[in-house]
Amino acid sequence: MNRLINISTYVLALLWALPLFGIIYMAFTDTKAEKFSLTFNNFAEAWRTAPFAQYYINTLIIVIVILAVQLVTMTLAAYAFARMNFIGQGMMFLLYLVQIMIPIELLIFPNSNTIAQLGIYDTKLAIMVPYFISAFGIFLLRQTFKGVPYELEEAAKMEGCSRLQTIWHVYVPLAKPTYIAFGLISVCHQWSNFLWPLIITDSDMNRPLTVGLSMFAKASDSGAQWGVVGAATLFVALPLLMAFFTFQRQFISSFMHSGIK
Repeated sequence: MNRLINISTYVLALLWALPLFGIIYMAFTDTKAEKFSLTFNNFAEAWRTAPFAQYYINTLIIVIVILAVQLVTMTLAAYAFARMNFIGQGMMFLLYLVQIMIPIELLIFPNSNTIAQLGIYDTKLAIMVPYFISAFGIFLLRQTFKGVPYELEEAAKMEGCSRLQTIWHVYVPLAKPTYIAFGLISVCHQWSNFLWPLIITDSDMNRPLTVGLSMFAKASDSGAQWGVVGAATLFVALPLLMAFFTFQRQFISSFMHSGIK
């Protein structure tokens, strides 16, 4: 039985990886040659044709700023829901949970109207603002904070720590696996986010990699050159693949320790 499960796992993994193998094959193949020919010219041509350096900078700024703000907002909100008592706490937390179940596509129209009213259309800030608060991150961290012994907080207060100092010195260190798990989720999601940046940006100065790749693939001078398109696709996917294989153990361990099954 175990052998059958292992074989099935390998087969499913292979099926999942087939599109990736196809992209790699196209990226390193000279499509103009009659016979198979290994080449790196597709990468050079793709990099020269589109401003991928700018796309990389935009994506890194968006991913890092969103994650930094999320960590602050989710920490403060999770502590409030886990340790503080205030009127309407249960109802407010329920509203946060409802947000997890709302498809992001339903919020695109009202969010885009808000961005237009704020006058920040076609900016990196417009891409980032809707993601500054993560309902999933707050829920995940709240569950972790509730598992922290309250005696530790009382001891910190007796030492003269303020509430913020207590959060920083007691709760944050004990929730490190949860922060790592959420960080991985946030980075992967924002790196591959496509629909919202596509709607809210018009210029290469603000487009992330995913939108830039879409514009590049649709261009008339590159649409038929599948090798170049494959190379451009690897520009987007390769950093995430390298990060996953590098931090594979930490990735699995952080999810196990954070309570995600």
